[in-house]
Amino acid sequence: MKRKMTAMTMAVLMAVSLSGCGGAAAEPTTAQDTTAASTSKAEDTTAADAGTEDKGDSGKVYKIATDTTFAPFEFEDDNGEMVGIDLDLLKAIAEDQGFEYELVVAGFSAATTGLEAGEYDGVIAGMSITDARKEKYDFSEPYYDSGVGMAVNADSDIASYDDLNGKTVAAKIGTEGCTFAESIADQYGFTIMQFEDSSSMYQDVLAGNSVACFEDYPVLGYEISRGTAFKMPLDMEHGNSYGFAVLKGQNTELLEMFDAGLKNMKDSGKYDEILNTYISK
Repeated sequence: MKRKMTAMTMAVLMAVSLSGCGGAAAEPTTAQDTTAASTSKAEDTTAADAGTEDKGDSGKVYKIATDTTFAPFEFEDDNGEMVGIDLDLLKAIAEDQGFEYELVVAGFSAATTGLEAGEYDGVIAGMSITDARKEKYDFSEPYYDSGVGMAVNADSDIASYDDLNGKTVAAKIGTEGCTFAESIADQYGFTIMQFEDSSSMYQDVLAGNSVACFEDYPVLGYEISRGTAFKMPLDMEHGNSYGFAVLKGQNTELLEMFDAGLKNMKDSGKYDEILNTYISK
């Protein structure tokens, strides 16, 4: 029988609360001039007028939440600024469609909770489109196809799920990686330690407290490409596509603008340009 534990990463949660849910309110953001919020410095997201035709609700500033660390989709760069595929794509779509938004760096669990509580108008956070989530959220057209991978330390001798028997693995709360780990935990006899953010999860594996972690495959690939001492001993498990989410039946105009802007980004080549910035082929 599997057991589940939750790691209380208080320092990270405190920092997130300052810059996201509990921090100072951010200024309206447009896609033409964006400075994303920094979780370490609690900087707000600001922007100038996009200078395009306003296709959305006149004067409306949408509050859109994102994750803290889910590279290459959202993460803090060396300058302390939030960057990534999701943020670049949102910026380009907002510019194309002429709407303003306020970006809140809340963490994945807090983002979805806040969306359901009506605190946010939308969430973009490498969020997998699943049947269960469709019961609560309306999703955009998929903007990225993903899957789940398992990472272990580079010198680990773990080569299969069978090798996890009797050991502890790490997963991030509310993610597809965590759902997959839970689905096979009983079969392979391992315990799951859950984390609120990716960086704490990675550190737990690097420290040897957990022998492996389950995460979206492109995210693990990006971590390895930037020097994290991981390897992925197994092929990617089939996963779901990522989508932009709003609360079911709410903010339909925002969802329609996102879909229209996404199509324009793909047609113009801007979409591929954004992906190629962060994911090497």
